[in-house]
Amino acid sequence: MFEALKIKSSLGEYEVKFDQTSFEQLDQFVEGNNHFIIDEKLVGCYPDVLKSVIENPRTILIEASESSKAIIQVLPIIEKLIANGMRRDQTIVAIGGGIIQDITCFISTVLFRGVNWKFIPTTLLSQADSCIGSKSSINLGKTKNILGSFKPPSDILINPMFLQTLDKREIFSGVGEILKVHVIGGVEVYDSVASVYDSLFRDPIVLLEYIKKSLLIKKKYIEIDEFDKGIRNIFNYGHSFGHSIESATKFAIPHGIAVTIGMDMANRIAVDRNLLPEGHYQRMHEVLRKNYLPYIDTKIPLDRLLAALKKDKKNTADALVLIMPVGANADVQKVEVVGDAVFQSQCKSFLDGMC
Repeated sequence: MFEALKIKSSLGEYEVKFDQTSFEQLDQFVEGNNHFIIDEKLVGCYPDVLKSVIENPRTILIEASESSKAIIQVLPIIEKLIANGMRRDQTIVAIGGGIIQDITCFISTVLFRGVNWKFIPTTLLSQADSCIGSKSSINLGKTKNILGSFKPPSDILINPMFLQTLDKREIFSGVGEILKVHVIGGVEVYDSVASVYDSLFRDPIVLLEYIKKSLLIKKKYIEIDEFDKGIRNIFNYGHSFGHSIESATKFAIPHGIAVTIGMDMANRIAVDRNLLPEGHYQRMHEVLRKNYLPYIDTKIPLDRLLAALKKDKKNTADALVLIMPVGANADVQKVEVVGDAVFQSQCKSFLDGMC
């Protein structure tokens, strides 16, 4: 059931391995002269499992916060790698979630004009979505994800045992990305994951099954459009609104949950603009709302959300570029929207109706 996935990229094929019963496969990632960039929280969670990494003089511990993704914070990490003797023929192993992935992927692209890296994702969000696809995203000033690069890891190891120490909000966040990918997969695919939604939180085998299903859906698109110039854009579904919600709330709402709200918002506005039948909104709304319910009372200032939307890097000079489900089959696609008074009113209507 959980055999390895092979992903094609411009730099060659890379592999996603699954180890659902132990931490034994970690050994092949932590041996040799590798350098390590890891989430410092893992030191307290897995002192024995990661003992050899923690004690390695070539290990760099990072606080995995949004501020760590700022380019001004990334430069000292590069300096530490060089001070630790990093060479062009050596490998960086990233252990952590999406922030650690973004930082390591970006560094591996620019350091020595490219070094090898491997990834052990330890959050549900990174295991189910971001670990494949080659992208890094780095912040510049107050603008989120404006810098970045494309460079896949040579190997990825997914071990759901790491998820046991995540708090509930991180599980909700990861499930949000699973729901996103399954909407893109089509009506029946989304309805399938919606039908087992509650099991995702209590049955690790069901969760691992849908992690792999998410990666299989994404694999098809990233192999066609690795550099995000065309069809892969639809994986930003929920993200234009989601990133803006994160910014508007000063990151009080975690990424995957903000994306869940963003999907529901995109669906509602698509209906309001006569792009999507009401039935599709209702079909998806119940589970999407359930996934962001713990944050239903978090205030999302409309003015801040709209200001953040205008900075989205997908926008053209004349329009906001949003990803929405459209038509009788709720096909997820790119839609250009003028950010006029009508659109602003539709955004306000959704936010007012959230609670």
